[in-house]
Amino acid sequence: MKYATEFRNPAAVAVLLKAIAASAEQIGATRTKPVYIMEICGGHTHSIFRYGLDKLIHDGVEFIHGPGCPVCVLPMARVDECVEIAERSGVIFTTFGDAMRVPGHRKSLMQAKAAGADIRMVYSPLDAIELARRNLDRDVVFFGLGFETTTPSTALSIQQAAREGLTNFSVFCNHITVPEPIRALLNDPDMTLDGFIGPGHVSMVIGIHPYDFIAADYGKPIVVAGFEPTDLLQSVLMVLTQIAEGRATVENQYARVVPEHGNPVSLAAIADVYERRPSFEWRGLGEIDESGLRIRPRYAAFDAEEKFGIGYATGQRNVPEVEGCACGAVMTGKMKPPACPQFGKGCTPEMPLGALMVSSEGACAAYWQYAGARAAAE
Repeated sequence: MKYATEFRNPAAVAVLLKAIAASAEQIGATRTKPVYIMEICGGHTHSIFRYGLDKLIHDGVEFIHGPGCPVCVLPMARVDECVEIAERSGVIFTTFGDAMRVPGHRKSLMQAKAAGADIRMVYSPLDAIELARRNLDRDVVFFGLGFETTTPSTALSIQQAAREGLTNFSVFCNHITVPEPIRALLNDPDMTLDGFIGPGHVSMVIGIHPYDFIAADYGKPIVVAGFEPTDLLQSVLMVLTQIAEGRATVENQYARVVPEHGNPVSLAAIADVYERRPSFEWRGLGEIDESGLRIRPRYAAFDAEEKFGIGYATGQRNVPEVEGCACGAVMTGKMKPPACPQFGKGCTPEMPLGALMVSSEGACAAYWQYAGARAAAE
């Protein structure tokens, strides 16, 4: 297939739904609960609701929404530290747009900007590099945020700044990794998961083998998937087929984009610039060992935490979540967004309490965008 519309063909979708139903019924003959499949990526969550796949799929399969939204899993303390840096004299703070409205304990970056802080939305860290070139008398800070998908571009920007000697450029690093929180979820005795839909864009960078432990150590199938309806449905069918056949392995449905061993140029840049933190705090999951990245000492001149003496450089501050906000439970798949007491009431896209209602990949935003008041009423 060459065009996006071919991956949305109703006839192809119908064939896949029929095959999924047959497989689900076969598995259901030996169990009383549905097959719980977690889609790790927030982009997959939005595709599921955009195309109504949760309504079309057989009742024997239930989607569980995972922690695959980097904005959503960021704890409030890190947002507070962004604001603290941005409000300092002589700083131009740059960020991707989906982080502007994420609430901190005191305020969001958008509110700090309205109060006078020089905060600018950029589309790439290279935009921040250009601002640093044009404003040599000011400190330009880029909010480095995201999974392995966005980590290479930030690493390449730090390398570029080092080559040019742009020491007025720095990165507030909040890059995190996908495999470690999956392990944390699998170690949670309260979680019941039968298989996983693996993230497509992350896997484009790291390949498929970082997920080998899911099958080898926990006996759970995982299929790396694309984002169109037929991609997701075919991936569900592949997971069900593994379960029905009593096997567990890592499979790559998204082979047209995802290479088995990832992107070597991206991986080399990440390895050069970053090292693992001993631990990193995740909203809803707490501290997870080696799940975050920090800038290596040889690039310390471009590390905003070191430059401004903030964040993990001085010890993380614990900031409690907003009372009644269930972001943590939703983020870890223990609760669906409409079950949160604040959903559609105290928390809406116009006045969000939690990051899941703000981010373009948040589960609450997906429910609201495609179900809205109906989901809130339910």
